[in-house]
Amino acid sequence: MPEPPSSPVPLRSRPHVTLLTEGTYPHSHGGVSVWCDQLVRGMPDFDFDVLAVTGTGRESIAWDLPPHVSAPTGLPMWGPAPEGRAPRGRAGRRLLTAYEEFLSPLLDPAAEDVFGPALYELGRYARAGWLSPVLRGDHAVRVLASVWRRPGLDVAAARPSLHDALTATSLLEHALRPLAARPPERGVAHAVSGGIAVLPGLMARHEHGVPLLLTEHGVYLRERYLGYRTGPFTWPVKAVMLGFFRLLAEETYRRAALITPGNRYNRLWEERGGADPELIRTVYNGVDPAAFPPAGPEPERPTLSWAGRVDPIKDLETLIRAFSLVRQKLPEAQLRLFGGTPRGGEAYRARCEALAVSLGTGDAVRFEGRVEHIKDAYAAGNVVMLSSISEGFPFTLIEAMSCGRATVSTDVGGVREAVGPTGLVVPPRSPEAMARAALDLLSDPGRRAAMGEAARLRVIEQFTLRQTVDAFRAIYLELGADGTRHTAGSAGSTGSAESGEWDGVAG
Repeated sequence: MPEPPSSPVPLRSRPHVTLLTEGTYPHSHGGVSVWCDQLVRGMPDFDFDVLAVTGTGRESIAWDLPPHVSAPTGLPMWGPAPEGRAPRGRAGRRLLTAYEEFLSPLLDPAAEDVFGPALYELGRYARAGWLSPVLRGDHAVRVLASVWRRPGLDVAAARPSLHDALTATSLLEHALRPLAARPPERGVAHAVSGGIAVLPGLMARHEHGVPLLLTEHGVYLRERYLGYRTGPFTWPVKAVMLGFFRLLAEETYRRAALITPGNRYNRLWEERGGADPELIRTVYNGVDPAAFPPAGPEPERPTLSWAGRVDPIKDLETLIRAFSLVRQKLPEAQLRLFGGTPRGGEAYRARCEALAVSLGTGDAVRFEGRVEHIKDAYAAGNVVMLSSISEGFPFTLIEAMSCGRATVSTDVGGVREAVGPTGLVVPPRSPEAMARAALDLLSDPGRRAAMGEAARLRVIEQFTLRQTVDAFRAIYLELGADGTRHTAGSAGSTGSAESGEWDGVAG
């Protein structure tokens, strides 16, 4: 007899995952957002929530969300100040004491052990609506100034100013806003980057025992170092913020139930940051080879193509400088740049356009904007370029490989793992090396074709979407996404507030 039709799975028994994102899914396009969309669409039998750290809170949804993905909860960092009031009396003094305990390890290595407990204490104040108002007030600025003045701290030698204290306090207030979110209470919390997106996941792990899964596509801490190195801040401000990001990364690595970097390079950073090597599993990004078929005939005019978001981390300036050297040998060559410019990146794009003009290549460097089908961006070039100074395991690279195009990429993150022998890899920020590699391939059609064929085969054998989705499905179930309840005791929650102080406030 045939088997009777299976009855629908009760909603409460469906596996549940909360994605924790920052500046990506579902409010923008890009590699990480593509990865998130692939993940949720590959698991229609799971329920997904999204806690999304955004800019102003006015960002629109950029993706069509499938029905098993709930409407995202936005956590704006730079929008209007959160509602709430600063507590008075004893509660206010306790909050400022907790804030001082939080600040101390950012500047004093001897106090680093108190970072985690102080962070979780601030999280409870944040959900009560108290933290942000206090950090926007004078008392918080004075607390930081007093910590800076402690004898023996290196930062004291820089004689931090009142303006420095105001700046650092404001930056911390914005960075800590995600603490005010209600943390997940069931399933698995999956942070798809390090940094501030993890904050609700850390609180969920601490208060409810919800397992925290961390997937870093790039190395968040390294990118903060790169950004602050050239940022418009004084050394005392940088010391505070980089201390915060470093300790937050280390706390995340220690508390995560599992860490799934997209490449071995990230794994080295995570181990150095205190992650247990036994809890790290590399899961490569994957693409659907059918969605990125062989690109077909190359353009007749020698063309370098690039795809991504117009952002300083992609280092288009080095690519444009390299192209100007290519043009000296191949005057008919062109560079086509496909991808949108995120809000706030307009000045960087203008700088890149001005650089192309100043190098005499303005007529041959084309900013194409977003393209409806990204595979068309790869087909547009004889060679596909990647010039980033930081990457994880870049989608644009394995997509181009699936399309059978030869590639020239910078040696960052997991690029060398992705390419293997099927493309050329050059040092970052080296226009000369990039130009030489591009010219080598442009001048040798046979080598380009052989590399492209080998690249597509490499993707089919090692980097398919099905492999990625199956790996995360197994991990979610292993960590208890199918409804296993975890208790706060299993997470080692201690909770330092006195009995009754939080009744009716921090729930």
